[in-house]
Amino acid sequence: MMKAAKLKKYFCAAALAACVSACTGANSVGAKTAETKTCAAGNAAGTSDAALPQVTLCVKSGKSTHSFTTEIAATAREQAMGLMFRKSLADDAAMVFPFARPRQASFWMKNTLIPLDIIFVRSDGSIESIAQNTVPYSEDPVTSGEEVAAVLELRGGLTRELGIKAGDVVRWK
Repeated sequence: MMKAAKLKKYFCAAALAACVSACTGANSVGAKTAETKTCAAGNAAGTSDAALPQVTLCVKSGKSTHSFTTEIAATAREQAMGLMFRKSLADDAAMVFPFARPRQASFWMKNTLIPLDIIFVRSDGSIESIAQNTVPYSEDPVTSGEEVAAVLELRGGLTRELGIKAGDVVRWK
């Protein structure tokens, strides 16, 4: 009986150590800054709590690449809901709104509880502009400066913290 208990304790400790090692590695999606050496854009990442498909999205900014587990809001209904009523957004999480064809984009923060950085993405993946720390509940439109192919939303203030700026490149497919 004593041997079985020690063996069980050993395996539990080994499993915990392996899990901690896997979750804190430099390339972990869960890293606080979400910075990686490489990023596998487009890898399926399951389904979110909101039942949206998720993929790995990468933002190349200077010498850094940032990886995000990203919900895809593809339908008009999903895009209308966006991140409304969410109480938080992790540093390694995002939502992308791809458009069928490039268009002038306009978003608002009605029913959005948290500040967001709204990133407007051109057809070539380059960032056209960023609206930083948008104001929760605001009905003022936040618009792109030109036609864009997608909009990416991150936690408010994260683009400044990570050094993400206009001209950087976004990939998710």
